[in-house]
Amino acid sequence: MTITQTSANTNSEFVSRHIGPRQSDVETMLQTLGYNSLDELIDTAVPADIRQDAALDIPDALTETEALAHLRELASKNVMKTQMIGQGFYDTITPAVIRRNIVENPAWYTAYTPYQPEISQGRLEALLNFQTMVMDLTGLPIANASLLDESSAAAEAVLMMRRANKKKSNGKTVLDSNIFPQTIKVVQGRADALGFEVEVVDLSAGLPEGEISGIVLQQPGNDGSIADHAEIIAAAKAAGAMVTVIADLLSLTMIAAPGEQGADIAVGNTQRFGVPLFFGGPHAAYMAVGKGLERSMPGRLVGVSTDDAGTNAYRLALQTREQHIRREKATSNICTAQALLAICASMYAVYHGPAGLKQIASRAHNHARVLASSLAAGGFELASQAFFDTVVVTVQDAEGIIAKANEAGINLRKVSDTQVGISTDETTTSATVKALAGVFGVELSAPEGFEIPEGQERTSAYLTHPIFNTISSETQMMRYLRRLSDRDLALDRTMIPLGSCTMKLNSAAEMESITWPEFASIHPYAPAAQTEGWRELITDLEGRLTAITGYAGVSIQPNAGSQGEYAGLLAISDYHASRGQSQRNVCLIPASAHGTNAASAVLAGMKVVVVKTAADGTIDANDLDAKIEANKDVLSAIMITYPSTHGVYDADVREVCGKIHDAGGQVYIDGANMNALVGLAQPGKFGGDVSHLNLHKTFCIPHGGGGPGVGPIGVGEHLVPFLPGDASGTYSERDGVPVVATAFGSAGVLPISWAYIAMMGGEGLTSATKHAILNANYIAKRLNEHFPILFTGNKELVAHECILDLREVTAKTGVTAEDVAKRLIDFGFHAPTLAFPVAGTLMVEPTESEDLAEIERFIEAMITIRQEMEEVLAGVYELEESPLRRAPHTVAAVVNSGWDRKYTVEQAAFPVASLKVDKYFPAVGRIDGAGGDRNLICSCPAPEAFED
Repeated sequence: MTITQTSANTNSEFVSRHIGPRQSDVETMLQTLGYNSLDELIDTAVPADIRQDAALDIPDALTETEALAHLRELASKNVMKTQMIGQGFYDTITPAVIRRNIVENPAWYTAYTPYQPEISQGRLEALLNFQTMVMDLTGLPIANASLLDESSAAAEAVLMMRRANKKKSNGKTVLDSNIFPQTIKVVQGRADALGFEVEVVDLSAGLPEGEISGIVLQQPGNDGSIADHAEIIAAAKAAGAMVTVIADLLSLTMIAAPGEQGADIAVGNTQRFGVPLFFGGPHAAYMAVGKGLERSMPGRLVGVSTDDAGTNAYRLALQTREQHIRREKATSNICTAQALLAICASMYAVYHGPAGLKQIASRAHNHARVLASSLAAGGFELASQAFFDTVVVTVQDAEGIIAKANEAGINLRKVSDTQVGISTDETTTSATVKALAGVFGVELSAPEGFEIPEGQERTSAYLTHPIFNTISSETQMMRYLRRLSDRDLALDRTMIPLGSCTMKLNSAAEMESITWPEFASIHPYAPAAQTEGWRELITDLEGRLTAITGYAGVSIQPNAGSQGEYAGLLAISDYHASRGQSQRNVCLIPASAHGTNAASAVLAGMKVVVVKTAADGTIDANDLDAKIEANKDVLSAIMITYPSTHGVYDADVREVCGKIHDAGGQVYIDGANMNALVGLAQPGKFGGDVSHLNLHKTFCIPHGGGGPGVGPIGVGEHLVPFLPGDASGTYSERDGVPVVATAFGSAGVLPISWAYIAMMGGEGLTSATKHAILNANYIAKRLNEHFPILFTGNKELVAHECILDLREVTAKTGVTAEDVAKRLIDFGFHAPTLAFPVAGTLMVEPTESEDLAEIERFIEAMITIRQEMEEVLAGVYELEESPLRRAPHTVAAVVNSGWDRKYTVEQAAFPVASLKVDKYFPAVGRIDGAGGDRNLICSCPAPEAFED
């Protein structure tokens, strides 16, 4: 066979660095597959009916140097000021040891969510530190790790109160008027979608009339005040309502904890614990709850179990399914959290310890007291006599004062036409305070009064665990971070062949700019004149994503794929309502869909109806027709993952879209598998009305151990008016449109995707897609005789991932897919996706970034494991005594003079020769899942769980 030159090569040097296979690798793989060229393979695998007519209409590829120079130019257009706007975002100092060893370290930022706990002990310990920090500071016994942002965390708390308060579940939710306005907007959006009442009142005047399921307070409040909430909390409890307090975590080193005041739930963000402003995110939000509420709490929860040797080991517990949902009823669609940022915040607390945090908080508080004393002495009226770090002052002309402060290099907050807010923080200096006194025309005076009110001071201990009290030098901190990262497997060590999760290269050049101060230190509510660079980057990225997807518009506000789903479905609902068809509330979801699809539909106020899957893995056409007919007058949308979660291109996708449109519905195409479409097909052109994209998958933002994520949505022209609104009111004039995030989502990581697209160019992006498909088909071909491929498309080809069917060999040998996943650890591999979308299978996605040598290493591991299965079948050893069931093997297990297993140490630890040179040993052996909750891996609830 003659292999012809393909379109694998482009003019961009970066493209060849991103794409793993060399030309000789491509030729070898094509030879095995029986194709003469890469284009011939693609033309066979991808249905001609969906292929786009022209090349991607985006600018030509830039070199790394050119892309970084352009990012420098954009960054220079942002104006750096002393940020004293506050409103939930505060400047902070990221310790260099944390920035260099976590944020800029691929051992941390390329790790996947710790669903395989044996290879995640380092990040799990870091997340457990986060939970401990939050529990201690909030005074509540259980905390998660973590949520997306403060406003959506408050919305999650509202929904949780409604679920947990069985007696008052139909009562209204009452929001105190003294909470941040962006939070009120996000909560109201959730309430509107689900049809429950939210009332915003001044709770200092008491509870309003009527049945109340829960109330939400903020401490300190929007006006900066520290209030005694004891009376209103007691009144709420007496009325049968639950209580959520939105709490500033740093302030809790000085003021009484929400749990000590009687709160059931505390939420907030941890941004000021060393995480840059990032123009609004990513920042790890938190939630802490009282006892008895842990089973309905959204977000991930790290617990402690033991391994097979009795050693303590960490694992995800309770809500460890890909999104944290109860089967009986959707509670949350959270999937990606903000793990990397939670880890940074936890290490900030480790680095500073309780005394250091108290010192930082006291310094910020004292600077605020100096300002308040000076302003009061100068005749200014203050909104509160008790505050932590925010002073709200009455002036004649707020805009005039803000402009004068701006000239002095300081950003203040406009609270109203006659009120200005000033928030101090870790970075505030005496010189800043002096400059502000000059802005207001007052003399500096010593702080008199304005202390934390009696009864509101914190008297309880916090951060008492040794980890927060034993690391006192940078040397210790550096070694602690290295020790934890050495316990994990991330992309810097090995391929992570997770199907549907696209763990591809996150290049250093893409990552480089996110910590530049000109990007990282910009407040999301800064004046538009100061954020030109950010807004230009966002507009340019949205334009490139629009061209890639074939849609008419894109919004980058959703800060996770699940939130993109939610925003897209809200746009569809609002579109129907605008046309007088509010009755359209049924969402059809194929049985094979991602678990978040059904949860997002429920949260958007829709009713889920599941469509069956045919034997070949496609949507069952007869069942689809029947469901359309039964719901034609109320059909809102269908959610399709394309290519399907079965790893194939359904050839009839246009026909499916046409049927939905003919019935008056809209088509939501889940973009999780966009890695198999970019440059080849555009969902906005082959039938989609809306799609979300996972920038943390297809467009190279690293997963970071479970986040940050970005889930922008692309929509057709008719849905553009229903894209998410602007929480701040600074950058968008659209009113009445739901807001899904506190600010610009996870803006801080958008330069990564911008750089990827800019350096790849249209030809490079298309080449990446082709190589992803090539790699997946090569693995499928090579492993098919050992583990049959469950679903295939045209000519037995797959898309960018394939499902290995272990069910028959499991029936013969008893060896499960989980056994294979654990045994792969001994080969130095992260497992493929386990048991999704079909139980008893493994879904493999190599991505375009893996070269042939790494792919062959994975294939060798899988074939070796298959041989070990045969040894079990042949009776060489019983299953329980086999290296498969005893895997993974730790150093302690194999360096043991009492070794008495039926197989050799060499087979346990070095099953293939190459491992004797580079060997990863897990920190713990197989973890006892029965010791706690059994769902220790991604085991998404079936969509049927959401049907009435």
